Amino acid sequence: MQITTYDIKLYFLLFVIYSLLGWALEVIGKLIECRKLVSRGFLIGPYCPIYGCGALLITFLLKKYTDDWIVLFIMAIVICGTLEYITSYIMEKVFKARWWDYSHRKFNINGRVCLFTIIPFGILGLLIMYVTNPFFIGKLKLLSEKTLTILSIIWGLILLTDFIVSYVVIRYVRRTEKDFGKDLDNTEEITEKVKDLLQEKSPLHRRLLNAFPDFEAVKFKIKEQGRKIKKEVIVQKEEIEKKAKEVTKKIKFKNKGKK
Repeated sequence: MQITTYDIKLYFLLFVIYSLLGWALEVIGKLIECRKLVSRGFLIGPYCPIYGCGALLITFLLKKYTDDWIVLFIMAIVICGTLEYITSYIMEKVFKARWWDYSHRKFNINGRVCLFTIIPFGILGLLIMYVTNPFFIGKLKLLSEKTLTILSIIWGLILLTDFIVSYVVIRYVRRTEKDFGKDLDNTEEITEKVKDLLQEKSPLHRRLLNAFPDFEAVKFKIKEQGRKIKKEVIVQKEEIEKKAKEVTKKIKFKNKGKK
C-alpha cells in the first residue's frame, strides 16, 4: 500500500482530532473523580497526543481484526496498554519523575498501567474502528487537498510551538530536582520541594502540577532502595550473630552440665 502526501495530511488531522477528544475524556474523567476542571496532559493546549498515537496505532494495526470484535477488543487493550507503559517509562527516564502511579490499584504492572485503566482502551478501540473512524475519515475526505494542507500546517505549527514550550516547562522539573538532590537525599522531601517551587512559578508550571497531582521524584529511589536493602542486611546479620551466640551459649551450658 502506497502512502501519499494526501494520506499523511488526512491521518495527521485524524491524529489531532483524537488528541483533542482524548483531552476532553481526561478532563471529564477528572471532573467526575475530583469534582473540578483540570487541564490534563503534558502540553499546554487542549490535546493529549498519546490518545492520537493510540488511535492511529489501532487504525493501522487492527484493520484485519474488524470482523472479530473480541480479538479487536483484546488487541486494542494490548496496544494502548503497551503505549501507556512505554510513555510512562520514557517520561520517567527523560525527566526523572513519575507522572502517574497505579501502584495502589490491583493488577498493575510496575505502577505504569493497571487493569482498571486499560479495559476502557478495548472499548475505545471498538468505538474507533466501528464508529468514529468511518465518520471522521469520511468528513476529512470531503475536504479539498488544499484545505487539508492549510489545516495540517496550522495544526503542525501549533503543536510544534506547544511541544517546545512544554518541554522547557517540564525540563525545569528535572533541573530543580537535580539541584535539590545535592542537599536532600529523600524522594518524598525532594518531591515536596519541587511541588512547592512549581506552585511559586508561572501559571504554566502550576498547570503541570495540577494536571499530574501524583507527580513523584524518582531520581533517588534507587539510592534509597539501596540504603534500605543495606540496612535490612545489617539487621539480619545482627540477628543471625545474636542467634549464633545464643546457640553457642546453650551448647556450652549443656557441655558443662555433662561434666
